[in-house]
Amino acid sequence: MTSTPPAFTFRPVDPLTDAELLHSWVTHPKAAFWMMQDARLEDVERAYMEIAADEHHDALLGLLGGTPAFLMEKYDPAHRELAGLYEPRSGDVGMHFLTPATDTPVHGFTRAVITAVMFRLFEDPSVQRVVVEPDVRNTAVHALNAAVGFVPEREIDKPEKRALLSFCTREQFEKAVTA
Repeated sequence: MTSTPPAFTFRPVDPLTDAELLHSWVTHPKAAFWMMQDARLEDVERAYMEIAADEHHDALLGLLGGTPAFLMEKYDPAHRELAGLYEPRSGDVGMHFLTPATDTPVHGFTRAVITAVMFRLFEDPSVQRVVVEPDVRNTAVHALNAAVGFVPEREIDKPEKRALLSFCTREQFEKAVTA
């Protein structure tokens, strides 16, 4: 029997009050695939202000006991990130997540995070499929994606990286997390 996953809650990122925290997360060497290593605090603030103003992109903080524990972004892949790179379907939603680096890792934490993110996305009955496009070199996230039901389709070239386009339907997710 598996342990009970942590009870995460979510709130929208506040670009001004959360920028310092997010800056420390996205510029850490372990967050290299987030591609903000050289970002200044103002750059992070500006990036999340742009997301907050974008009708096709949202950023949320995942909280554990009221304390920020991870970052989640969801986006409309027909309009952001993957526009023109694949044939979107009605009910597709794109997703990114970031767990901050820690000196005291908790076994299973990142898997609990991606599971919570997926549950959050599928709470919306209009979401039929989650789309991700991680860097092809990010083998750790490929394993996490597979654990929650993602199936790679193909590699694609984005302006900033070679990515592994992968999909997870509601049914694939349910099967993966109840197995």
